[in-house]
Amino acid sequence: MDTDPKTGRDLWVLPMTGDRKPTVFVNTSYGEWNGQFSSDGRWVAYQSNESGRNEVYVRPFATASATPGGQWQVSTNGGIMPRWRRDGRELYYVAGDAKLMAAPVQASGTGFQAGTSVPLFQTQIVGGLTTTSRTGYVAAADGRFLIFNATGNQSTPPITLVVNWTAGLKK
Repeated sequence: MDTDPKTGRDLWVLPMTGDRKPTVFVNTSYGEWNGQFSSDGRWVAYQSNESGRNEVYVRPFATASATPGGQWQVSTNGGIMPRWRRDGRELYYVAGDAKLMAAPVQASGTGFQAGTSVPLFQTQIVGGLTTTSRTGYVAAADGRFLIFNATGNQSTPPITLVVNWTAGLKK
């Protein structure tokens, strides 16, 4: 992710082989961030404020197996933090009401289609739709989720450190 004074946040790619020179992947007059590669490396899901609010989009990743071009909007009522299901058949994201959503997706060749998103459960992910760089959650390979929730304004219980505790055993 990079921030340009004219285009805002953009998505960049750093090749892991060859000259390892970063190249721009998505650079528009809108902000794009939280890019996530599909497990086969052919697609990138990300969030953008192109519509006037954060939504989740998918683009093909330009490699030998995927032709560049095309963009598909997955979320319809706000969306951040896209994550792919391990097999690439669903895309998860956090909606505007902080519910974790799942959208069935089909990708073949250079075509992509997202089905109707369904809510999985309510979250308390910090930052709502303004979150830009926090992880928020992880989709595990077995279908479970690890959610990072704030604990609110609760005070942290004090830690009591007992020094020389063995001396108390002799009494």
